[in-house]
Amino acid sequence: MKSKTVAMRVLRVLLVLLALGFCAYSVASQWDATTRAFRDMSWATLAGALAAGVAGLIAWMLGWRAFLAGLGSPLPLRTVFRISAISQLGKYVPGKVWALVTQIEMTREHKVPAERSFGSTLLAVACSTACGLAVAAVTLPLTSVTAREQYWWAFLLAPVLLVGLHPRLVTWALDTMLRLIRRPPLERPVSIGVTLRAIGWTVLGWALFGVHTWLLCAAVGGDGAGLPFLATGAYALAFVAGLLFFVAPAGVGGREAALTVVLTPVLPAGAPVVVAIASRVILTLADLLIAAVAAVMGRGSAQEARPDGNEDGEPELVTGTQPTKETP
Repeated sequence: MKSKTVAMRVLRVLLVLLALGFCAYSVASQWDATTRAFRDMSWATLAGALAAGVAGLIAWMLGWRAFLAGLGSPLPLRTVFRISAISQLGKYVPGKVWALVTQIEMTREHKVPAERSFGSTLLAVACSTACGLAVAAVTLPLTSVTAREQYWWAFLLAPVLLVGLHPRLVTWALDTMLRLIRRPPLERPVSIGVTLRAIGWTVLGWALFGVHTWLLCAAVGGDGAGLPFLATGAYALAFVAGLLFFVAPAGVGGREAALTVVLTPVLPAGAPVVVAIASRVILTLADLLIAAVAAVMGRGSAQEARPDGNEDGEPELVTGTQPTKETP
């Protein structure tokens, strides 16, 4: 068991190093375009966009934490922060599965069954996709003719995916998937309260990413009362497009293409590409910054992991043998 633990830690370190390598390559490969993109932006704009990006990632992390707790494994905030920050670097490695694999192995160290970690991650991805399309469907049809004409089919998917987040459908889908991979079913279904809480964190994340994109758009000449809504919807649609563009790590290419298409009619010539590149680099830095903070924090105390408890993280009462009072 000890040798397996050491092997997993070594594999995790190698995965992080590989992810850092891909991040460095991604930035270096478009270094000239990146420096041109940042040249005309103030440090205040870049700092604000970075802060909004970090806050958005943390909001999504709290959405995942809500699902994990709802499935029966509440973990302390510090533990969840470390697991999410480090495992998410896996999305920069080609293959789309490394973030999930790393997350499952890291939560296993805190007594979280693999099926709970697997289920919570799938729920978080489904929630971000459904809410992203919903945000785009609410903000873009009234602010972007291009988005309405080219991505109308994505807007139609939004209500379907939101309905798919209903606890009964979610529980059935997860149990079916677990059965296919010969894993035991979930011990408890996801409640409507947990789902709504996770949706709340996810929508807040989308709003923060909207602020991130709006700051960049305003810095390159975008204006108008509808620009914040257009920027939010454009990023949401672009992110989902990148997620569906599964052949590239972290949606590279697909996200930038969709963002450029939606922003082209409302920004000066060449500005949409600047926004797309700047957004990619800043959010990559946000991932690296969060991972660095998590690494500095370290694992923390082993007592942080509380595998048994209710959805709020409080220990549940254990029925069965009760302590007896001693007679004087």
